[in-house]
Amino acid sequence: MPQVLTTNATIFCPHGGKGTTIPSAPKWQINGGYVAVEGDMGVLACLFAPLPCASYQLQSMGLNATQIDGRKVILVTDFNRTVTGLPLTMIETHPIIDNSSPVPIPVGQPAPPLSPPMSDMVKPVVTSSIGNLAFNKTTMSPATLAVTFTLITAHPMRWILRQIDEPEQLSNNRTSVQPLGLTVTPSGGVWDVSPLTITMTMTAAFMGTLAPLAHRFFMIGVSQRGLSNFAEVVLTVGT
Repeated sequence: MPQVLTTNATIFCPHGGKGTTIPSAPKWQINGGYVAVEGDMGVLACLFAPLPCASYQLQSMGLNATQIDGRKVILVTDFNRTVTGLPLTMIETHPIIDNSSPVPIPVGQPAPPLSPPMSDMVKPVVTSSIGNLAFNKTTMSPATLAVTFTLITAHPMRWILRQIDEPEQLSNNRTSVQPLGLTVTPSGGVWDVSPLTITMTMTAAFMGTLAPLAHRFFMIGVSQRGLSNFAEVVLTVGT
């Protein structure tokens, strides 16, 4: 059986908020938990203020051909995010023999062996050169701040950069398009070499547009298996 996700799974956001999946096709049970399908919604008991991770909607990466009523079954390893764009951690406890296959297996035939990327169950390593930065709007200093992210995995797929602005209660994707004064090099989200180094540079022109208090930048790395990890950098804007 592939690593299917059920409503018994432990799901939580980066802030520790626990998730509860609401099954929309409650037909297949494993140990009393309904198997989740693409499009199923969930709620998160996230207490992070002022922008909590309130919910999520499950999406399949197409790594397994199993379906319920024509809808793809979700795997524990499918990369999924909160409504604010941050990665979910999903853990199952039911016994499995991972025979994931992106195409249907003919009746009576065994599943093909897993490819190296599908056999890789190690989360990517994502680190940042610094965790906390500060900018003063009165003096407009420092003129420039930079942070370097390093991403490592045996089978890379993509990376995502999210900006969470606490004062404005906004979440923005900075992977491919950045505002004036914010530069991400390289840009675009392609992760095809490992290790990969990404530099984020912020000038006073950008930081001066931010409201006082904390602004968080999450660099998320995703492997071909769908496993993810992240590094968080906090920019505190003062007056």
